[in-house]
Amino acid sequence: MSQEGYIPGTCNLGAGEISRRRMVAAIGFVLSLSAFTALVTTSASRETRFGIFVPLFVMTIGWVQSRKKFCLAYGFTGTFNFGKMGEISRVADPADRAADRRTALAIFGKSALYAAALTLLVVALPL
Repeated sequence: MSQEGYIPGTCNLGAGEISRRRMVAAIGFVLSLSAFTALVTTSASRETRFGIFVPLFVMTIGWVQSRKKFCLAYGFTGTFNFGKMGEISRVADPADRAADRRTALAIFGKSALYAAALTLLVVALPL
């Protein structure tokens, strides 16, 4: 596969893959909403509410990846996909792989920060 569309450290996903990341964000949102509803209806303790971090993290990872058009897993493994689902290509240049890893780390960190902020909000709510 050609590298058309691939931009090191910036873009490693085609339209189909971006849609998949949006779906992950939507699933994470539904899981987060379900978890939040369960926490509210059971009057869960503040310590228990920290558990909402996991579905929020799933949601934020999917959302950030879809917005950035960059997959953090592909970034860590030195791959990209602009074709059919499953047609993954390897990044040949070591400098490009390094740029992709930096972007993947940034996406991971940003997603974790968003999820942590939302988790702290849920923990702080008076239930």
